[in-house]
Amino acid sequence: ERERERERERDMDHLLLLMMLLVCSSGLQAEGELNSTEPGVRLVRGESRCAGDLEVEHEGEWRPVWGYLYPLTLKAAGVACRELDCGSAVSVGERKESSWRPVWVIISDCVESGSALWECAGSDSSDSILNLTCSDSVRLLGGTGLCSGRLEVNSDPSDPSWSSVCEADFDQQDAQVVCRQLGCGAPSVLQGALYGEGEAPMGTKEFQCGGHESALLDCSSASERNTCSPGTAVSLTCSEPGGVQLVGGESRCAGDLEVEHQGEWRPVEGRYSRWTLKAAGVACRELDCGSAVSVGQREESSYRSVWRISSICAQSGSPLRECAASYFSGSFLNLTCSDSVRLLGGTGLCSGRLEVNSDPSDPSWSSVCEADFDQQDAQVVCRQLGCGAPSVLRGALYGEGEAPMGTKEFQCGGHESALLDCSSASERNTCSPGTAVSLTCSEPGGVQLVGGESRCAGDLELEHQGERRPVADDNSPLTLKAAGVVCRELDCGSAVSVGQRKESSKRSVWWFRSDCVESGSPLRECAASYFSGSFLNLICSDSVRLLGGTGLCSGRLEVNSDPSDPSWSSVCEADFDQQDAQVVCRQLGCGAPSVLRGALYGEGEAPMGTKEFQCGGHESALLDCSSASEKNTCSPGTAVSLTCSEPGGVQLVGGESRCAGDLEVEHLGEWRPVEGRYSRWTLKAAGVACRELDCGSAVSVGEREESSERDVWWIRSICAQSGSALRECAADYYSSDYILNLTCSDKLFQPNISVSSSMYGVSGAQQQGFQVFRGSTFSISCSIQPQYPGGSFLLSSSTHNYTQPAVNHSAHFLFPAAEPAHQGNYSCVYHVSAFPQDSSSESRLLSVTVTDPEPFIIRAVVLLLTQLLVTIGLYFYCKATRGPSRQEDIELDYDDLGVPAEEEGAQGAE
Repeated sequence: ERERERERERDMDHLLLLMMLLVCSSGLQAEGELNSTEPGVRLVRGESRCAGDLEVEHEGEWRPVWGYLYPLTLKAAGVACRELDCGSAVSVGERKESSWRPVWVIISDCVESGSALWECAGSDSSDSILNLTCSDSVRLLGGTGLCSGRLEVNSDPSDPSWSSVCEADFDQQDAQVVCRQLGCGAPSVLQGALYGEGEAPMGTKEFQCGGHESALLDCSSASERNTCSPGTAVSLTCSEPGGVQLVGGESRCAGDLEVEHQGEWRPVEGRYSRWTLKAAGVACRELDCGSAVSVGQREESSYRSVWRISSICAQSGSPLRECAASYFSGSFLNLTCSDSVRLLGGTGLCSGRLEVNSDPSDPSWSSVCEADFDQQDAQVVCRQLGCGAPSVLRGALYGEGEAPMGTKEFQCGGHESALLDCSSASERNTCSPGTAVSLTCSEPGGVQLVGGESRCAGDLELEHQGERRPVADDNSPLTLKAAGVVCRELDCGSAVSVGQRKESSKRSVWWFRSDCVESGSPLRECAASYFSGSFLNLICSDSVRLLGGTGLCSGRLEVNSDPSDPSWSSVCEADFDQQDAQVVCRQLGCGAPSVLRGALYGEGEAPMGTKEFQCGGHESALLDCSSASEKNTCSPGTAVSLTCSEPGGVQLVGGESRCAGDLEVEHLGEWRPVEGRYSRWTLKAAGVACRELDCGSAVSVGEREESSERDVWWIRSICAQSGSALRECAADYYSSDYILNLTCSDKLFQPNISVSSSMYGVSGAQQQGFQVFRGSTFSISCSIQPQYPGGSFLLSSSTHNYTQPAVNHSAHFLFPAAEPAHQGNYSCVYHVSAFPQDSSSESRLLSVTVTDPEPFIIRAVVLLLTQLLVTIGLYFYCKATRGPSRQEDIELDYDDLGVPAEEEGAQGAE
């Protein structure tokens, strides 16, 4: 009996010790933040961490960036510098290696749109490596270009920590040093909070520069101050460095375009930059000339160093030097700008507020008073700018500008070639506000389709700069989306197909940028001169069109009953049913109708003279259907709006799953792969295709080379990224042996979440809540069905985030000592590190409550004592009722109580 008692005491001591340890023990709680899983960017082999060869990690591989054929502009380089947590971009160059190796091609237009570098990367090989220098101690943020913004300084380039500068601690001499350090011109504006406040400057120094130093940190500085008034962070505008000029022409506003960049004057490449008239207008404004009149190119017999400036970057409004990248060429851009008249603030080059410069050699522009300008004067201005006849002449239509000062009254006959050729009356000093002449000239020349079965089908021809030429279809063919713009300009219906016609020899053509056409600019502003033997062939519907929708297969329906004499009208909802809709969708090359509703895409003008169509649903065109007599009116708001499903499809073939392989698109009734080398697809564009395939995020973009060429679709990365259906971005192309290959993630499974405790064991994943004692050990486990290797788990709550790599598709988060701070709702977020954004999956919520163990200990002891007393009472009751003769049963009772039989005999003796 004494031995049993000692055993019981030892058990109780162990229980009490365990409880003491649980209550009093403490440990390190799992802490952590989600580490960035995005691919990296770095500069190597330079003098600091902010200078050297640019390398990007993409698809798990570090490679340098190609520096020649697709060079990065200074504007795009600024994005790279920000990703590196460096200062502003200072210079971009290239370094040649002795042999070729794999590189990433990064498209500047993609980077400048705000995408991360790795999203804009495509695979290739080259011996030309991009070299980049960023400032490591100063930067300007939030400005209109690289030379303006809110100033931030980093005092320790090896350990970046950026802070704003107090206005009181910064003067003109300091500004001169910063502007020089960033490769900009002299400071022109120094003002607090001009480009936002940022965070309040903390620990800022007062800089004491003489103005001659090469870097701000070379200046002496006073002791740090801890605070300064809100709204006083220094904002700085430096003038643009270098310059722009036209050389070799008849005036300062005509000739070869040259740009000074990185201390060097070079001409601008003319053949592959393919400048449009719209881009030329930007250069003309930077030259303080008038409107752009013509764009051409001049060829030389030998190559030399040039700047390559893309038309898109030039049109964005950035200074030309920010769009310049180093290149070699024998073709040079040639521009002609007006030197005496310009139109500002209009919708294109042929509309705006008129300004006149009376002395082309010394530009000084002023508006013109409405009272001093008539229709004959307007005819001369429109002719001088290469536009059509004047259509609107009105005061202040495009803004007032500054009040016209010293303006002349022009007295033109209407036949003159330039406004300054007209006689003029004496100058007047003032005229009433709001009377500055605004002028709209019609678009010159015209567009037409020739050689087809109707006026809405055939080869596309454009009259531009006084010359009618066909439009080229090679190198960057027109998409169906851009073709829709052309069809509207022709007053035809929706675009149905885009093809090409080949000739045996090349001739002068106009070449269009699809993205320029899609932006809504007049066609001639998007045209560039070119040579080709491949001509664009276009078919538009001549009797039906959908306007104002989200794509070519949706919009408000309009019908033209006489294709030879277009007159479009809406259709009343009451006159149109599902069978009619089937015919329209088929006629436009779209899928079956999915939505048919009144005024979904606007009302347009009230439908007039509309017919009730009576289609069977099998006809090929709406006008093939019989129709009832015309009705003259129908209720407002009942114009038919129609949404047809997208035709064809998209698929990935030849891969390991439906979400990997060669990209194929069905367009115009034909499945073809997508060209893989020259369309330069980025990961961002691939993400659009992955979503259209109902897959997850884009994982990789590559190309696969075949032994022979075959027909492909050309789909430009920019169009794909715009959100248009892929078939609207597809264009017919030369056959190619390079096929676009994509890998998308399948949609990730949902992770499981479970919890286990040293007290209670494992909680099933279905359990919504779990209770643990304060001080006890518990762990939360995240797991997921095997789908992809690697990845990581984020255990997230409202107050904490913990991260662990996935090992065997699971992770375990240990909490050695539960504290009140640990209670809350937890979820597991699984992320695959090779994938970009949106490649994560989240579990259900699990609620964890941390409670004080003391009441539970008291309750457990009371329960234990109660059970013991009940058991003893039952024992004596059984003994009394059964009597001594039932020895075997009593032995069984002793066994039930845990008392050995031998001891029972001893007890009887006692």
